[in-house]
Amino acid sequence: MRSNNVMLHTITRIVTFIILAFSVYLFFAGHNNPGGGFIGGLMTASALLLMYLGFDMKSVKKAIPFNFTHMIAVGLLISIFTGLGSIVSGFPFLTQFDRYVTVPFLGEFHLTTALPFDLGIYLVVVGIALLIILTIAEDDA
Repeated sequence: MRSNNVMLHTITRIVTFIILAFSVYLFFAGHNNPGGGFIGGLMTASALLLMYLGFDMKSVKKAIPFNFTHMIAVGLLISIFTGLGSIVSGFPFLTQFDRYVTVPFLGEFHLTTALPFDLGIYLVVVGIALLIILTIAEDDA
């Protein structure tokens, strides 16, 4: 017998959207305020985990076809190359650079090397958290 989980699916979609929006806020606030790649990645992992709990594993894997092992590798490479960029410039590993840039019609932007580093950390945390949790969840023993 198949159960009808319309209420669970609807609430899961709404709460997942709220958690993902908050994780994006935490990610971008990270280099000036508390937050960043680590906590943003944990929030994203919790939102995706909620999707896995609310829906069946097969439909979520169809909607979110990520290989989390590759996500971890890409995140590590982004973080390492961000640090190596400062070495190439003659500064110590992971030295942060920032600059204000004015873009026509859009205004002034604050660019910093902390953002790509946080992106790498974000991808590593999401990949590791979901890989561990889903590996445990799929264990049939």
